[in-house]
Amino acid sequence: MAEKEKEETKKVKKTEAPKTVTKEEKEKPKKSPTVKKIPKKKPKKLPPTKKKGKPKLRKVEKVNLYSIEGKAKRKIDLPKVFFQDVRNDIIKRAVVAAQANRRQPYGPTSTAGMMHSVSTWGKGRGVARVQRLSQGRTAVESPGNIGGRRAHPPRPIKNWSKKINKKERGLATRSALSATKETTLVAQRGHRFDESITLPIIVENSIEKIKTTKEAISTLEKLGVMDDIERAKSGTHIRSGRGKMRGRRYRRPKSLLLVVTDQKRAKRGFGNLVGVDVTTPDHLSIELLAPGGMPGRLAVFTEDALKELSRW
Repeated sequence: MAEKEKEETKKVKKTEAPKTVTKEEKEKPKKSPTVKKIPKKKPKKLPPTKKKGKPKLRKVEKVNLYSIEGKAKRKIDLPKVFFQDVRNDIIKRAVVAAQANRRQPYGPTSTAGMMHSVSTWGKGRGVARVQRLSQGRTAVESPGNIGGRRAHPPRPIKNWSKKINKKERGLATRSALSATKETTLVAQRGHRFDESITLPIIVENSIEKIKTTKEAISTLEKLGVMDDIERAKSGTHIRSGRGKMRGRRYRRPKSLLLVVTDQKRAKRGFGNLVGVDVTTPDHLSIELLAPGGMPGRLAVFTEDALKELSRW
């Protein structure tokens, strides 16, 4: 029975007439098959990543005032200029501009290598058609000749200077001054100092009265910064290159920066120490505060010099 029913259904399918499709049905756009929308899963929140590179800067409001004997006498408030944000990019730009503006132009004269009586032999003699001395056969003047001029020498008219805005230069100086209170930045520069002291080091005004280097060394030992001067002394080495023949034979690392009100008197005792710079608040520059464009120099201020910085 089942086989008969299958045969009957096959006959019915064969006898069915094909469906006729009209023009309107052809022109109708075909509907795209419906796709089930899968609900999007919300991404899991990841824990915040720690930013690397910039060291954490601590906010210091008061620092110790030290005596010549290295003992803390009392606490002193730092001026507002020491709380400027440390901008490494602006400091580097200001230092590069200061170095470029000190550079002197150099180069040969316009007639160098061309002051000869010359003539050319022309062609047909089996030699190069270059300028030759009138009284001989030596080739001169052309860059490829022995004794000829240079092809592309440095030009004295070149301008090596770089410009920087006044406000940017001031911001760089204040930013570098603020970096002197950060122990992390001072340590990154390689300075050696006693970790128990507060930065910047503030000393009483009597440090300016020191007249001999021997007294200056004993004072710095009591303050805990003499190791940094020993580091600069041991790091002194002969410069590589031609500079050793041009009046700059040795390279000396930078050590302590002493900021006083009377520079002439303070230089008597501290001027001969290796790597030590003595200056006043009026002559503070970006190159003294951040040598090479790297902020965080180990600095010692007198009490009166700190008061002058409060006007900045």
